[in-house]
Formats: sequence, C-alpha cells, structure tokens
Amino acid sequence: MENLISLVNKIQRACTALGDHGDESALPTLWESLPSIAVVGGQSSGKSSVLESIVGKDFLPRGSGIVTRRPLVLQLHRVEENREWAEFMHLPRKRITDFAAVRKEIQDETDRETGRTKGISSVPIHLSIYSPNVVNLTLIDLPGLTKVAVDGQQDSVVQDIETMVRSYIEKPNCIILAISPANQDLATSDAIKISREVDPKGERTFGVLTKVDLMDKGTDAVDILEGKSYKLQYPWVGVVNRSQADINKSVDMIVARRKEREFWANSPEYKHLANRMGSEFLAKMMSKHLESVIKSRIPGLQSLISKTIVELETELSRLGKPVASDAGGKLYMIMEICRGFDQIFKEHLDGVRSGGDKIYGVFDNQLPAALKRLQFDKQLSMENVRKLITEADGYQPHLIAPEQGYRRLIESCLGSIRGPAEAAVDAVHAILKDLVHKAMSERTKTIPHLRVEVSNAAADSLERMRDESKKATLQLVDMECGYLTVDFFRKLPQDVEKGGNPTHSIFDRYNDSYLRRIVSVTKGIAFLLGFGLLIIIAVILTGQTVLSYVNLVCASLRNSIPKSIVYCQVREAKRGLLDHFFTELGGKEAKALGKMLDEDPAIMQRRNNLGKRLELYRTAQSEIDALTWAK
Repeated sequence: MENLISLVNKIQRACTALGDHGDESALPTLWESLPSIAVVGGQSSGKSSVLESIVGKDFLPRGSGIVTRRPLVLQLHRVEENREWAEFMHLPRKRITDFAAVRKEIQDETDRETGRTKGISSVPIHLSIYSPNVVNLTLIDLPGLTKVAVDGQQDSVVQDIETMVRSYIEKPNCIILAISPANQDLATSDAIKISREVDPKGERTFGVLTKVDLMDKGTDAVDILEGKSYKLQYPWVGVVNRSQADINKSVDMIVARRKEREFWANSPEYKHLANRMGSEFLAKMMSKHLESVIKSRIPGLQSLISKTIVELETELSRLGKPVASDAGGKLYMIMEICRGFDQIFKEHLDGVRSGGDKIYGVFDNQLPAALKRLQFDKQLSMENVRKLITEADGYQPHLIAPEQGYRRLIESCLGSIRGPAEAAVDAVHAILKDLVHKAMSERTKTIPHLRVEVSNAAADSLERMRDESKKATLQLVDMECGYLTVDFFRKLPQDVEKGGNPTHSIFDRYNDSYLRRIVSVTKGIAFLLGFGLLIIIAVILTGQTVLSYVNLVCASLRNSIPKSIVYCQVREAKRGLLDHFFTELGGKEAKALGKMLDEDPAIMQRRNNLGKRLELYRTAQSEIDALTWAK
C-alpha cells in the first residue's frame, strides 16, 4: 500500500515538471485525476504549525500577512536510514539537511515566480522530505484565506486566493483538510465555510481543530471534536501546536509532540478522546485514507490514461512531424507533405472523400440544362430561317434547295453550343480548385508558407489544364460546324423503294412532293396561291430539318464534351498536378526550402506542449503498470 502514495508522488512531480499542475490550459490534465490532500485554512489558523507537527521539523516561512503565496506540494517519504533531508524538484539531486535552508528556499522560489510584490502564483513548489519519523503522505499547502490585502498587494489578491483554493478543492479527487482554530467561533471559520460550499455532505472533508489549548477557561471543544456542533463523515481531529514562545525558543519538535500527547491524556475534558487526537494520529489517519482512495482510483486512472494517450497521439499525427534541420531532410519533408496532399486530392476525386461527385453533377445536370436553354426552335423561327436563307443566296436566289442557307443555319445554331461547353470546362475547373483547397487544409494547415507555394503551383497547373481542356472541347464543337454529316440529308432507303431518285437531296424531295400535293388539292387556285404556299412550306421544312440535325449533334456533344473535360482536366490533375512544382523544387537551396517550411509558432508550441503531455501520460502509464505487475 505504501507504494501507492509513492506512485502518486512520482506522477505529481512529473505533472509539475511538464507543465500540468491543475492549470486551465486546453490540454488534458492528469493532475486533477490524482487523489490529493489539500490543506485549507484562514490566516493565523495554525495551518503551518499543523504541517510542521506532522513532519516534525521547522521548515515553513512565518511572518505577518500572506506568507504562503504559492501551493506547496509536500511529499513525505518514510525511509529506514537514520537521517533526514529535503529535496526540491527545481533543485534536482540536491539534498538539503538544514531545514532553515529549506525555509529560505521556499521564500526565494516564491519570489522568483511572483517577484517581490507579494503577489500569488498557482504554479506549485514541490518539496520532498525523507525521514524515518514520517509516514508516506502527500499534502498540498494552499495560501491562507484572507479578507484584507496587506500593503504591497493588489486588492484582487483576496479573491485570487479564494479562486486558487477552489480550483484545488472543487475537484472530486481532492481530500480537504480543513484547519479551524478552536478559540474562534466555528461559524466564522474560513476553512469550514469554503469546504461546506464545495463538499456540502462532508464526504471529502476532514476537520482539524487547532489551538484547543488556547481556549478561554471554562470552555472546551468537546462538542466539535465529537461531531455534535458540525458533523462530518470523518471524525474531527484536534491538535496542539507549539506556542509562539516555544517557536521563538526553538523548542524541539520531539518535545512538542510529547507535550501534545500529555495535553490530551491529562485533560479531563478530552481524556476519552486522547487515542484519536494529535498530529501523529492525524498523519497516520490521512496516510491510510489517501492509500485507500488511491487504490480505488487506480482502474479508472488506467482507463483515463490509455484513452488520453490515444487522443494525444492522434492530434500529434494530425499536426505532423517537426521541421527537419538539414537540406535533405527539408526536401524529403516537403515531398512527403506534397505526396500526402496529392493522395488526399485523389481520394476526393475518386469518392473516398466527398467532392468528386460534383463533377458528375456538371455533366449530368449543368451541361444538359445549359444546352436546353439555347432554345434552337426559337432560333429557327420562320422569320429567321427566311432571312438567313435569303442572305445566303446573295444576289442570285437558289434554284432547287437553299444549301448555303442550310449550312449557315446549322453553323449559327451549333456555334451557340460553345457557351455551354466553355461553362462546363470552367465549372469543373472551379470544383478542382475547391478540392485542392480542401486537401491543402487537411495536409498543410500547420505550414502556411508551404501551403501558399503548393496552392499556387496547383492553381497554375489547373489553369494550364483548363486552357487545354477548353481548346480541345471547343474544337469538338468547331468540328461539328466545319463538317456536316451528309447522310442525314440523303434520301432514306424506303423512299428509294417508292420510286424516289436517290441522287436527289431531301430538299428536292420535299419540294417536289409538297408541290404535287398542293397542285392536286387546290387545282384551280394553285395558280393564284401555289407559289406563296410552297415557299412557306419550304421554310418550315428547312427549319424542322435543321432542328433535327442540331438536336442530333447536341446529343453527340453531350457525351463527348464530358470525355474531353475528364481527359484534359480531371485525368491530368490526378496524374501530375504538382509535376512543375517538383521540377522547380529540386533546384531550390536549403535557405529557400527552410523558408517554405516556416511553421506557425502557435502550431509549434502546440506540438511541443502535446509532446510533453504525452510523455507525462506514458510515464504515468509505465509507473502504474509496473506497480500492477509487481503485485
């Protein structure tokens, strides 16, 4: 069981060394999960004297005003050798045998942290005392609660001390050692007041009554010590400390303990309580209780440590490795980051991550909708068809079929497809840029300079690919304009079987057939109306024929435009988005490479803090596992 307190002592020292001492940082804290005993009391409550009685040494600073201005983590270690010494964590491997020097070092270390302004600090001092006359125990001595700031202190110090005390005793793993003087009304005790607020049921509070020997004659503290005045889950313990006269005379602590035992044994009021009174009993009781609490918390502590290690490792992995120092290492690191970015970019395109499906949306929704909005039927109204046919004939009208008019009508309609084709290229380009941004955010977030360089290189590549894609895609449209599919306008086979001339064009066929129908139907009035009606019919047929052909070409381009875009943009982006960047990278000097890897200082600090915290948790895990296996 004694090993349990030693285990917590080691972990607490590691916590302080690595910056985890119950602060309010955004990092996981192990300190708050460790069982501890916090000593709480008002000024002049006898708090320092209780601690010195437990240790059996004069080692704490004394004086007027607020003397304790930093938490003091006091770790007691029982040793077999017949000598005593102290060690401060901030003075590693330095044993101090003169306890007056210990007192001075506490004062000096406090001033080093707070300055000589009598301010306070939440950063604890770690003091270990090794002696054959102590029990294994860890106590946290907190600044005394006060109601008035002394000269040289800010007015806020009263509230600052209370806030600090609360930050320790509010934690469910904290055992509260509440020190109250017996010669004052318990209702005014600062320690009891604040303990009652954070632990209203008294489940974590141990009451300690000091200055019992200084009570007015005719009064006693029996009701308090028996738990009648203020009941706690654990029994009250009374202690009799050295008087100020004894301290001034440097009365030996062994003598002081003997006097304390005699007081409890010889006082008629307290004789029946003597076996559970005194600083020696208090130390043994607190040591035993701390051991049992630690033992009950070990399984939960192991689970918490394992979970936190995974979380810290995950975040460190996300932040990436620290920047290399040599040129080769820098180049390798940049290449690794770029390869990681390239892989993430491909995953977005291939559907492993979101975003690539938007490209299909361009082909399946945006392009067809844009083609539909062209409204070729309006472009091929009778007025426009007649006008274009007439203009195509020039000064000499066509004899049989307006072929030049047909070609101009078709070219005019197909030329308008260039707009939707260009828009599709630009839409895919915008999606690819967005995917680059997403992949960049995931991979180069911590290195802003490299992010800018790679972003610019990727943007340049995408622009080159967009230009090539636009050129190739518009060529598809231009090819349709440049050469018409003649077979579409040839006479169909079934018309040939009916006696038609296969050498005649569709225009001749429609003109001849409609003319015969009109003549047979209208007979006499054909002379008056036949030629005007024939022209109207020819215009309508021309528009319908052109519309059919244009729709056929649109259907073909709707399939071929996406192929061109994927081939020139998407496929090329997957294959060699950073090819030009890699080529230029090989020629850069170490200084330029280092500039690219300049990391955000906040990220560097975060990685450093996470690394230290991970070291703390791994150390704690190793210590606990070693103790568990030893059992």
